[in-house]
Amino acid sequence: MKRFVLVAVLVCSLPAAWAQEGTYTLDELMQSAQDWAKENLDEDVLRAIQGADQQKVQQFMEDIQKRFHGEYVVDLAALRETAKAIIPVLEGYEETAPYAAWLKAQLDYLEAADQFRLLIPPPKVVPGQLPQRAANPSPQLEREVWVRLLSERPWPANAKPMVPRLKPIFVGQKVPAELVWMAEVESSFDPKARSPVGAAGLFQLMPATAKRYGLSRWPSDQRLQPEENARAAAQYLHYLHGRFKDWRLALASYNAGEGTVQKLLDKQKTKSFEGIASHLPAETQMYVPRIDATIQRREGVRLRDL
Repeated sequence: MKRFVLVAVLVCSLPAAWAQEGTYTLDELMQSAQDWAKENLDEDVLRAIQGADQQKVQQFMEDIQKRFHGEYVVDLAALRETAKAIIPVLEGYEETAPYAAWLKAQLDYLEAADQFRLLIPPPKVVPGQLPQRAANPSPQLEREVWVRLLSERPWPANAKPMVPRLKPIFVGQKVPAELVWMAEVESSFDPKARSPVGAAGLFQLMPATAKRYGLSRWPSDQRLQPEENARAAAQYLHYLHGRFKDWRLALASYNAGEGTVQKLLDKQKTKSFEGIASHLPAETQMYVPRIDATIQRREGVRLRDL
């Protein structure tokens, strides 16, 4: 019964989380959710976290996925302190340490969301009407906050040995070398990082994307090999840029899915990232400007100049 409830929760959050994997029917989503639960949440992993901590971690993972894929950026601010408390719990068990690595890379989203909460004026209260939600930040405000947040950020520890190895791989796939810094955003350059929806490695590849670009998950998961993960990510980025002709749209598609981006472009009757930015899932609204600010911090260039 507990496994069925978990599968149901995953089905609710998976469509946006599986951005890299295209469009699925409900039956396919259910089967994939069952497969993922079987492979990633086996009884040994569930038993590793003891008592109330297990329920706390499961509830948090559920909440952060819902808010990442939700509509409003500021909703993520409420999870910041809980995330900080959850990380030591995940680090305390070998089985869940990869989730801790993933969550560490997500903390900046929660910090930025809290800053947006303070900067965006609350909506006016109109007597007799339901309270309105706080507006999403504009692309300009997103950029300003991310540049400020990352202005003094040192290199991640693993970046120094990895960046020189990964840049030639990206260049070999006809992708700008500067985009290797996506790994700072995705995993903080920790090749063991794993998300609660099954993405893994430096560039957080989903299983179907890894398979699409020739990576095997058995007998060992090639997504955990930095060079293999980087090569598949670069191939996928090359494809996305060929489709959308713009790196910001390509990165939005990497995070939110090609279908999501294309539908928004059609609906808003635009061809630009700015035209759809505030309508993207909350994580993606922050993902693209975060990468832009990261590349500017590390390489001194903007996405628009690549």
